[in-house]
Amino acid sequence: MNITNCTTEASMAIRPKTITEKMLICMTLVVITTLTTLLNLAVIMAIGTTKKLHQPANYLICSLAVTDLLVAVLVMPLSIIYIVMDRWKLGYFLCEVWLSVDMTCCTCSILHLCVIALDRYWAITNAIEYARKRTAKRAALMILTVWTISIFISMPPLFWRSHRRLSPPPSQCTIQHDHVIYTIYSTLGAFYIPLTLILILYYRIYHAAKSLYQKRGSSRHLSNRSTDSQNSFASCKLTQTFCVSDFSTSDPTTEFEKFHASIRIPPFDNDLDHPGERQQISSTRERKAARILGLILGAFILSWLPFFIKELIVGLSIYTVSSEVADFLTWLGYVNSLINPLLYTSFNEDFKLAFKKLIRCRE
Repeated sequence: MNITNCTTEASMAIRPKTITEKMLICMTLVVITTLTTLLNLAVIMAIGTTKKLHQPANYLICSLAVTDLLVAVLVMPLSIIYIVMDRWKLGYFLCEVWLSVDMTCCTCSILHLCVIALDRYWAITNAIEYARKRTAKRAALMILTVWTISIFISMPPLFWRSHRRLSPPPSQCTIQHDHVIYTIYSTLGAFYIPLTLILILYYRIYHAAKSLYQKRGSSRHLSNRSTDSQNSFASCKLTQTFCVSDFSTSDPTTEFEKFHASIRIPPFDNDLDHPGERQQISSTRERKAARILGLILGAFILSWLPFFIKELIVGLSIYTVSSEVADFLTWLGYVNSLINPLLYTSFNEDFKLAFKKLIRCRE
């Protein structure tokens, strides 16, 4: 989110980049942009062409992929040109459009992670009731809400930037940190509040999953064979969890949601008579759940936290940073749009099969 690349236009004399440095930077950023575009396109195509993936939870993931694709197509290329040329030479209007699209799409990407976490929290803590509410219409409403909030966060600078048209056109395309209240408002709305909510939700998701694993490990009746579908459905109701056909297989959290299934229980579970064996299985699943959630949270925090710390300390005039540092932190945030399609699909077998089918079609 290119809220700023430097604190002032004349921010300390910086040694010009050599041709070699510019080429290396350009090649690196082009690779990141290309991979981000291809991976997000693959997610969108996989969901669009695979009927099994046409589920409300996947619509949120598809919307996230569309948002990250917009970052790759509309934001990253102009940023590469700006960084390599060291000056903005594309005119005032394009600068305004680029800054607005940058802020809106990056904020929207972050807020998508928030609603995905919220969707998964409801799915694992209130499974039976939420199964009825988890509809395409509800997913569309969540997506619309995310875009609306993103626009309201990114819109305010347009009002004061419109009064600062320069002639000749500006050589820098940045939003200056001359509105402290907006800096606080935008960083809270775009990152710090979503981060807090995501941490709380995934903490509760993990503990809910851990609790249910332990219940399964200690409850003999949950691992008994049953060919009676009515009994199986009753068991689902008793444990307030999904049956196999009810829960979404799209989420990374599926790895620890699958204990909800009372119809298809792996044979080896049925023979676990010793508490020690059951406890070992439960602990393994808990560790796997923790790794998945750790990857999701770690990637998000490492990508965006440095950028938003910089935004606060610069916006509050505590410290200034060079344009190189600001560019690096901005692109570190952009990389999250590359990581998202990997993290939100790679733990799911349905997505893996859909990707393989897409690759075979291209061969």
